[in-house]
Amino acid sequence: MGMAMTSSPQPPPPPRRRRSRLQSATIISAPNANPNPNPKAKVIPILSDVGRFQSATPTQAPNGRPNSSHKGKVLPLLSDVGSNPSAIDYYSRVASNLAGAGRLGDFLIAAEGLRAASGDSGFAARINWRLLSRGVAAALREHGLPHVLEFLRDAERIGVQAAVMLDPDASDAVASACRKLLDERIMVEFVEAIEDLASCGFFVKGIVDPMDVLKIFVRKRDPDMAIRYARIFPHSQLLLCNTMEAFGKRKELKHAIKVFGALKDQLGGINMFACRSIIDICSHCGSSVQARIIFEGLLAEKITPNTHVFNSLMNANAHSLSYNLSVYKHMQKLGVPPDLASYNILLKTYCNAREFNSAQEIYEEMKKKEHDGLLKLDVFTYSTMMKVFAEAKMWKMASNIKDDMRAAGARLNLVTWSSLINAYANSGLVDGAIEILEEMIRDGCQPTAPCFNIILTSLVKSCQYDRAFRLFYRWKESGIKVSLSLEQKGCLPDNFTFCEEHPSNDGGTILVVPFRPTVTTYNILMMACGTNDERAKSVMNEMRRSGLCPDRISWSILMDIYGTSQNRNGAIQALRRMQRVGIKLNVSAYTVAIKACVESKDMKLAFHLFEEMKAQQLKPNMVTYRTLLTARCKYGSLQEIQQCLAIYQEMRRAGYQAYDYYLKELIVEWSEGVLSSGGGNRYFYQLYRKDEKNESFNLFLEKVARFLQKDVDRNQTVDVRGLSKVEARIVVLSTLRKIKEKYLLGRTVQDDLVIITGHEKTLYTDVETTAIDVEHAITAVLTDELGLEVFIGPQSRPPVSSKLRAPQRPRRPQGMIRITINSLNHWLKRKSVRDV
Repeated sequence: MGMAMTSSPQPPPPPRRRRSRLQSATIISAPNANPNPNPKAKVIPILSDVGRFQSATPTQAPNGRPNSSHKGKVLPLLSDVGSNPSAIDYYSRVASNLAGAGRLGDFLIAAEGLRAASGDSGFAARINWRLLSRGVAAALREHGLPHVLEFLRDAERIGVQAAVMLDPDASDAVASACRKLLDERIMVEFVEAIEDLASCGFFVKGIVDPMDVLKIFVRKRDPDMAIRYARIFPHSQLLLCNTMEAFGKRKELKHAIKVFGALKDQLGGINMFACRSIIDICSHCGSSVQARIIFEGLLAEKITPNTHVFNSLMNANAHSLSYNLSVYKHMQKLGVPPDLASYNILLKTYCNAREFNSAQEIYEEMKKKEHDGLLKLDVFTYSTMMKVFAEAKMWKMASNIKDDMRAAGARLNLVTWSSLINAYANSGLVDGAIEILEEMIRDGCQPTAPCFNIILTSLVKSCQYDRAFRLFYRWKESGIKVSLSLEQKGCLPDNFTFCEEHPSNDGGTILVVPFRPTVTTYNILMMACGTNDERAKSVMNEMRRSGLCPDRISWSILMDIYGTSQNRNGAIQALRRMQRVGIKLNVSAYTVAIKACVESKDMKLAFHLFEEMKAQQLKPNMVTYRTLLTARCKYGSLQEIQQCLAIYQEMRRAGYQAYDYYLKELIVEWSEGVLSSGGGNRYFYQLYRKDEKNESFNLFLEKVARFLQKDVDRNQTVDVRGLSKVEARIVVLSTLRKIKEKYLLGRTVQDDLVIITGHEKTLYTDVETTAIDVEHAITAVLTDELGLEVFIGPQSRPPVSSKLRAPQRPRRPQGMIRITINSLNHWLKRKSVRDV
């Protein structure tokens, strides 16, 4: 017995099987009827057995002390909850204690069992919201926002609106967790969290301003997430409209239209305010076609647009007079009354179309309606009419508008005075424009730099450069002096700015109004420098000394002056200086530099800048193409002519209207260069100038352009079948010019040159005659003007003389013209010697 007994190894405990949340145990503070032999161990009954537990011992209160109110009492059965209100209170307190302890999963199990037993008898209202809020805050700190969101969803499913029951501290903690996602730009999780909180009844609008979030999606160019987030809120229509306008301000028309479609689907129809907004966005993005499509969609759905939609549509199409007139007539047909804005937009349309007489008729109609009390003209109407007369150089009519305004009691504003100054300046009345400027000051309207710039621009346009400089420096040093009466001085607004005041001899006062030049002002002075690049540089330096920074326009003007004075190096240096100072080059800057190279006859550098511009992902515009194409007299080599033709084809592919006249002149001058006279038979081409208007002629130019970009075939075969005399002549001479260019580069002729003219039979005699004329025209230029030996027909024949080229009767074309290799070499040697 005293021997030490060896204990056998104990078997490992069986693995514990984890239960799901709905099967897990819940700790109830009521002890079991049978005493627990281990006082430290807790009894963990499952929720279905709660009704069997009774106890004569006191239950535990939330503070851990015995609850004397339950001492000696029997706990109610769970099955009796539905008929016993006190039982609902008891088990609601049990669930609240579980939530307060942070055991949200056990709270859900208890609440779900209680709901099933009580038949949903209002137990949720008995949940202690303070304990619930404390448990949610604790779970948020320990487990994070996703755990709390899952709890809120499950609580909502069993009828407990936990999100609504949270106290301010817990609500602020949840909102802070959401804002943290937003600050870290975890946008998808943020939107999902807001969706879950909104579905649970949480006040999500107080988390963050919805428009701040939508602006983030706008910057990210993500309309789908913006639509999804906006639909969370009850005022989603307003949010979607604001989002649509935000995309429009950034000129993201495609995204704005997508938001508009979502708004239309949500409303189940079309909202007039949304339609007006999207049409205004189309106008801002420069897409009048899309605005028309949206309007046509309204009409297709039998919806009558209101006046505001019609006005937005006409404003978007203010450049198209015919379309706006048709819209105005349709507006009258539908019985939609035009308002003052409608007439103002019509005036603007007539002004853009330079239909000054029609604009005046509309203005007279508006004055009549004002006399009848149907309209009240505003400042925009008068300003528009002044602009109309200013562009028409009708300064007297513009002055009459000023009188109409004063008679109607309307006060002239800055725009109106500027338009009146422009009317005098455009008419060449600079002194009158200065008098209007002084009258503007007497009226109490503070002049700005653009008012002075209008006068300076007028002087530059009329080539009065010295006077522009004198006036600029006088205004800059002394300001503009205006004599005012005491009454006029008393009517000046409080914010009117003047630098000096002196008494006048007539008892009034003299005000000195300062002139503050802007970058635009100095740009105007640079244009007044003409071709003097040194003076332009001096003006730019003065601009810097004034604290202003030259902009892209300033550098472009300087490069243009360099180009006009044929200072190519100065223009390129200015272009590179722009890059060094941080100004991003655009198409206009490159085009000005290319123009400077063209003026200096440096086509190689011009093409280099053209390719550099395209490498910077900049698309050439019409001016860029035209600058290169109109320099046709600068081209000499085959490579340069091929580059120009490639630009012409690229221009057509880009959708620009091709200048076929320049291409024809280029091809003619280059191809006729093989002739000894250099100019060729210009009268021969004048006879066919009418062909330029034909589409077939344009297609021919495209065909010649493609032909000249290819090398001559080894067997040197040229097909002119189906071409006219002019077209065939151009093709043949272009081929000979290419052969000459290759010969000068060291490539000798390897074979005869064969020209196929065709000999197809047809029933139409005029076609046969045309083929004969083509053959005669080609033979004439080859033999008479170039001195080549020509053989007609597939067989070798004696050379054709000029006497045989004009037969007395029509004959069938032979189909082929052959120039021998010996004749070509002899001609090339003769040409090269003559050129030397």
